[in-house]
Amino acid sequence: MTPPKKVDKADGKNENPADEPAPAPSPAATTSAAAPPPAPVPSPAPAVSPALGADDRERLLHGSHHAPHSVLGAHPVPGGVVFRALRPYARSVTVLAGDLRAELQDDGDGFFSGLLPLTEVPVHRLLVAYDDTTVETEDAYRFLPTLGELDLHLIGEGRHEELWTVLGAHPRVHQGVSGTGFSVWAPNARGVRVAGSFNFWDPTGFPMRSLGSTGVWELFVPGVGEGELYKFDITRPDGSHTLRADPMARRTEVPPATSSIVTASHHEWGDGEWLARRAEIPVHQAPFSVYELHLPSWRPGLTYRQLADQLPAYVKDLGFTHVELMPVAEHPFGGSWGYQVTGFYAPTARLGTPDDFKYLVDALHRAGIGVLMDWVPAHFPRDEWALAEFDGRPLYEHEDPLRAAHPDWGTLEFDFGRREVRNFLVANAVYWCEEFHIDGLRVDAVASMLYLDYSREPGQWTPNERGGRENLDAVAFLQEMNATVYRRSPGVVTVAEESTAWDGVTRATDQPGPSGFGGLGFGLKWNMGWMHDSLDYMSHEPVHRRYHHHEMTFSMVYAYSENYVLPISHDEVVHGKRSLVSKMPGDWWQQRAGLRAYLAFMWAHPGKQLLFMGQEFAQGAEWSEAHGPDWWLLDPAYGAEADHRGVRDLVRDLNAVYRATPALWQLDTDPAGFQWVVGDAAEDNVFAFLRHDAEGSPLLCVSNLSPVVRPDYLLGVPDDVPAWHEALNTDASAYGGSGVTGPDPVKPEPQGRHGHPATVRLTLPPLSTVWLRPA
Repeated sequence: MTPPKKVDKADGKNENPADEPAPAPSPAATTSAAAPPPAPVPSPAPAVSPALGADDRERLLHGSHHAPHSVLGAHPVPGGVVFRALRPYARSVTVLAGDLRAELQDDGDGFFSGLLPLTEVPVHRLLVAYDDTTVETEDAYRFLPTLGELDLHLIGEGRHEELWTVLGAHPRVHQGVSGTGFSVWAPNARGVRVAGSFNFWDPTGFPMRSLGSTGVWELFVPGVGEGELYKFDITRPDGSHTLRADPMARRTEVPPATSSIVTASHHEWGDGEWLARRAEIPVHQAPFSVYELHLPSWRPGLTYRQLADQLPAYVKDLGFTHVELMPVAEHPFGGSWGYQVTGFYAPTARLGTPDDFKYLVDALHRAGIGVLMDWVPAHFPRDEWALAEFDGRPLYEHEDPLRAAHPDWGTLEFDFGRREVRNFLVANAVYWCEEFHIDGLRVDAVASMLYLDYSREPGQWTPNERGGRENLDAVAFLQEMNATVYRRSPGVVTVAEESTAWDGVTRATDQPGPSGFGGLGFGLKWNMGWMHDSLDYMSHEPVHRRYHHHEMTFSMVYAYSENYVLPISHDEVVHGKRSLVSKMPGDWWQQRAGLRAYLAFMWAHPGKQLLFMGQEFAQGAEWSEAHGPDWWLLDPAYGAEADHRGVRDLVRDLNAVYRATPALWQLDTDPAGFQWVVGDAAEDNVFAFLRHDAEGSPLLCVSNLSPVVRPDYLLGVPDDVPAWHEALNTDASAYGGSGVTGPDPVKPEPQGRHGHPATVRLTLPPLSTVWLRPA
């Protein structure tokens, strides 16, 4: 037996505990933080050595011990209570328990131990002396796990819908002591330790314990609070070490720095009224006009809080119902625009803290604007400090290298068949909706998830168990994600960027379709076909458009197969595709006229609308994340009154009339809401259709996409409308048009035409769209 060096009693005398037991502390010496030590053991010196054996020492020093709490800390043994501590670089370690002070034996390599003749483990602290300082601290290895049995059961089942509340780093009071609970899922690791700013990035003295078969490692570190940097030092199966950022980190350093940061939220929300009413009308039956933006470049240099002072007012003035934020989750490379995520639970630190981002969302809600965000569960980058082979083996990615490697982006695909990975992603979707009050998730690259042969050649993929090309694991994951989000967050919408004709993207998950799969359960889907076809049509000179007329009408063949959003997104104005106005042929006047006509056609077409920043004022250059929109174009000194401001004013009026006209949104997913008037006037480049609301009230939309005025143009209309008047005309001089407008109501003539009982005679302005509604 190696006794402790000494026991200091309250009277200052030093006694050997083997000779005389220490007296119990007086009530006056007992504090609420430290219970009095138990009565001493009357027997003589025990026969158990307190020093650790060579095997435990080696595993602890190497970082491969799965149960450090079983050997470190205080433990009852025959003859008393053994105390052990691993404190590298310490000169001495003393146990403090009430009046009891016992300096432990220095066993070398940072290990200290001692045996005290006590009958039970006391509440104690450690006094650690270094060469230049002495620190009094709690013993991290005296605490119970911070995760409960139910948490571990749900994690093991892959069903913990609030995973972020138990994994990661959480400042808390645990067993009456303030500190931070660290936990991480690393089932292949031989050991895990915590390294951070609080231990000078030396993890030796902070080994974590394995919590059974769940693969979760845990350690409560007393005294560690908000703002501390940390990572996990993982011992791989081959014995090598890797230092990893926390996959569940809720705050990170500003890239290119990669540490995770201990954080807690203190934001007080003020959007209760918004949340209470957002579920009143289903999204597909409500006005839904989206302004897409890239936060770091919308106004470069602004923080989340500075954006909160400018963005809500700008979006509200233009009349958009929602914003859609390109990915906000942390990403190392800004040039990826956020689509290569490493910190799935952390808003990017480039613009501020998580609470700062909550402040921005709160400000948008209080301005009456919904917030969607791009969510990227399809893949993740290969950075060696992040998720790739996280614990030394494929973990978040598929174990089959062909399944793991994304063929297009040099990234890794998630293993959607692994329940813990599905849990990580499903909980992440819930996290953004519940913790940040996000109103919708636009899910990126859904097609790349759904197909095993996506961008792969024969021989590079293996059919599923049915012999097909569908990724059954991804289907199940998307169904689970959508069902969970809609169950937990009423009023939230999920939107799929899905570029194929997958059946049932917006069908309920419990409703199987012709393919035998249930619906994926999304609320809306981007209409990529409409976008490609209509932009191709508009890119042709008007004289050639007659040969592409079907590209503007074909969308109505499938318009009600899904709940659609019509997206003019960032993808269409980068990488040589030119900005929206620059896609239009002709001179500058014709380009702007074509853009105005196209936008009004888009706003009237069945489906919701999405427009990327800069296109609302006819920016001529492609978008660049380096400098964002060319705001200077709105300066009157550059002729902006007639040019760029005119287009922006049109967008404002489009949204105003749109929101005030239920015919334009109420029956977006119901064929009863649309009726062609003329869809075959290819020689004229004219399209005319009626939109109806639930009460049958109509709006007539007429587009003349040729550069000539067409007087006395006859169109069939219902006979129950006594007169029609222009609700909007894109050729108005206020928008930069030629001013061919019809200020007076137009009365229908009794002759039938185009399958309707009456006819209106209109003058169609050049390169324009006109909306008319009952006078």
